Amino acid sequence: MSDKNDIQLQPVPPASKEGKVGNVEIEEQVHHEHVEEISPELEVLLHTDPLQGLSDDEVARRLETFGRNELIEKKRHPLLKFLSYFTGAIAYLIEIAVIFSAVVGDWADFGIILALLFINATIGFVEEAKAESALDALKQTLALKTRCWRNGHLVEFDTAELVPGDIIVLRLGDIIPADGRLLGIGATGEATEGDLMVDQSALTGESLPLAKNKGATVYSSSIVKQGQQMAVVTKTGGDTFIGRAAGLMAVATEEGHFQKIINRIGNFLILITVVLVLIIMIYLLVKNRGTDKGQFKHVLEQVLVLTIAAIPVGLPTVMSVTMAMGAKELALRKVIVKRLTAVEEMASVSVLCSDKTGTLTLNELTFDEPYLTNSYTSNDILLYSYLAAEPGANDPIEFAVRTAAEEQLDVLKDRTHKHDVPGYKVTSFLPFNPSTKMTQATVMKLDTQQSFKVAKGAPQVIIRLVGGDDDAARAVNALAKRGLRALGVARTKPGSLEDYELVGMISLIDPPRPDSGETIRRCNDMGVDVKMITGDQQIIAKEVAHRLGMGRVILDAGHLVDADKSDEEITEHCIRADGFAQVIPEHKYRVVELLQNRGILVGMTGDGVNDAPALKKANVGIAVHGCTDAARSAADIVLLAPGLSTIVDGLMTSRAIFQRMRSYALYRITSTVHFLMFFFCITMALEWRMKPILLILICILNDAATLVISVDNAKISAHPDKWRIGQLIFLSIVLGALLTTLSFAHFFVARDVFHVEDDVLEAIMYLHISSAPHFVIFSTRLSGYFWENMPSPIFFIAVMGTQVFAMLICVYGIIVGQPIGWLWGIAIIGISLAYFVFLDFVKVFIFRHWNFEFTAHAWPTKVRKEKLAARKVRAIQQQRVWTAISSVRQIGAKIKALEAFKG
Repeated sequence: MSDKNDIQLQPVPPASKEGKVGNVEIEEQVHHEHVEEISPELEVLLHTDPLQGLSDDEVARRLETFGRNELIEKKRHPLLKFLSYFTGAIAYLIEIAVIFSAVVGDWADFGIILALLFINATIGFVEEAKAESALDALKQTLALKTRCWRNGHLVEFDTAELVPGDIIVLRLGDIIPADGRLLGIGATGEATEGDLMVDQSALTGESLPLAKNKGATVYSSSIVKQGQQMAVVTKTGGDTFIGRAAGLMAVATEEGHFQKIINRIGNFLILITVVLVLIIMIYLLVKNRGTDKGQFKHVLEQVLVLTIAAIPVGLPTVMSVTMAMGAKELALRKVIVKRLTAVEEMASVSVLCSDKTGTLTLNELTFDEPYLTNSYTSNDILLYSYLAAEPGANDPIEFAVRTAAEEQLDVLKDRTHKHDVPGYKVTSFLPFNPSTKMTQATVMKLDTQQSFKVAKGAPQVIIRLVGGDDDAARAVNALAKRGLRALGVARTKPGSLEDYELVGMISLIDPPRPDSGETIRRCNDMGVDVKMITGDQQIIAKEVAHRLGMGRVILDAGHLVDADKSDEEITEHCIRADGFAQVIPEHKYRVVELLQNRGILVGMTGDGVNDAPALKKANVGIAVHGCTDAARSAADIVLLAPGLSTIVDGLMTSRAIFQRMRSYALYRITSTVHFLMFFFCITMALEWRMKPILLILICILNDAATLVISVDNAKISAHPDKWRIGQLIFLSIVLGALLTTLSFAHFFVARDVFHVEDDVLEAIMYLHISSAPHFVIFSTRLSGYFWENMPSPIFFIAVMGTQVFAMLICVYGIIVGQPIGWLWGIAIIGISLAYFVFLDFVKVFIFRHWNFEFTAHAWPTKVRKEKLAARKVRAIQQQRVWTAISSVRQIGAKIKALEAFKG
């Protein structure tokens, strides 16, 4: 992909002095707009007398049928939301541990575990309680009052009382209260000449206001920018364009990606814990039947303590604290995280769908490279355009012209009077007229006292005014094909007030944000594919994509709803395309949904009401600076600073957080597997057990120390991260088994070689089980060798500090009973450190040789087999596609070479 600094505007052909005969026609660019379907039953209700309106009785009947013109919302009680944080596999496991603690009377442990549960729930609830309701925000975008004909009178009332068939009056500045059809007449029934200019960028993403006339549809929440007309209401409430967007957001409430991962980890831990503990319990009951040791309560106490120690009670808390620290770090960069788990999910995003208008672009028309003729300069066309601009006109095109002139022309800077042009005086001005489609000004140049006229307007009108110009017509067509809005400028020749000559054509475009191109390039470098999804016209989308250095494969929305294609084929279109144009909110939602169905984690950026459903549906919804309330509330992350560069900051921070969380998860699963394996085998074989206080001490100390993993150094991945649960569990079992081997070595060497007493053996095993698995976290921090990225000082001190503490209480016999002495203490810690280095090499070997195909063959399931087969088919298809693309590129290169040779 090209760097944005290498992008050049496509040159417009220079004007020639010949060929100005007016034979080239201006090509009309077709505007594609979504058409609302009106059922025959509803159509019958729309033929209301414009100056009479509906009667009160008819309004009451229609309110009964269609309901009020408002969005119905379902609010969740805050208490129920708080309680939802106590659900999920890990949470259930910890809650079982709380119950078990109470059963065996271990009240200290009961209090600690219960506190951890509430801390985890509180962190999540407090962070996410800041989010506003998306439906509330959508309601705020609707107009509150409207003017409507009822019972033969023009009255004003709440928009919620509108029904289909009502006659409403739309004027400059109005927020349109419901979907409607324009009637082409004014407020009192008079015919209207001009169009109604409507800004619907927040709904459809179209950067320019649209001219709408009789019979055209206007949408609820659009803004009237110019003109006045009456309209008949066609749809209200949830049936409107914006209402359907609200309905989509109500649908998009499925379980998050992170929660699914945590539940899968939790299900694995629950399975092995319950199975092994039940086997131990049955074994002890059967073997010691008829003795005091075989009493049910005695056996239950033993296995319950083992269960409590095995359950990773700190897992959710460590995860929540790590994500909260990441959210705090992002907040310093003006990136506000509303949903805490979005911090982790952003690390795995591989496709970023982005709205165009207001997100990739500035959502404001600006002066672009003009077409010039007759030796006029860029400054000349700006000056004449300014002289022919209507001061104070509420028109985005006039505003763009005035702004460009004031910023670029020295003569317009530091003026005493805002509307004066030093050296010139406008003596006569004809404002824009829908019939002439231009503005005209008579101007006197003060130093020569000579007058001339300036005209500015539609290209075809100005070309006709100068007597025709084929080169100009071709230039306008070239600009239109690139999606640029053209505006003609002409002035009278010296000594004449009637004979015009062409100055040139202004080109206007909603330009990309200054940092958009660089952001897209950096996202691509990080393995994130950026796709543009816009409601704007296809040619405009292609031009913006070109300027941003993106691919120009921009498809129209028809590809998303093609009845002749399967969802699989449409998904392939979504993956290969660089973007989609002329889409409505349902289409944006569908793109995100199709990509997610393929297993792709999708991010979505946007700023308007039309983006809200897709923002809600995406794994990570990002609302940009200056967005609407609806977009802000539907999103998971909100950017407070202009531009998109902070998205890259978010990606890097989230990947660092992901590495910390995956590191902790691998360490914690490994520890649990080792703990259960060792105690299962030692209990079954020798009925050896450790004091409950020591088991709980291992659990609490080690989890408390690993809380500081949230500030550890992390090696950021160059590509989107994946949990790879199969790999994670397989590696945990291997490392857990090797640690179990080391534990048995310690046990038998201490007991059978050195013949230590039982109390000393228990202290030795406590120190070993505390330190050996704990030091493994220095290895699990990275997928490579541990020395490639050293831990942060705080993290290193916390981990080593807990083990020094464990060593000291064993050396001096505090809590553990009998002292083991310095020799045993140093030897055990030294062996644990050396063994973690050995395990590090094992980990690197598995990471380098493990793949999904290995998992599918080692643990074949129906889902894995189907997934593997689908991957192979897609790989073959993609190879064919890329081979075809390479062939086309080679042919294109040869053609260019031949053309260059001929030239």
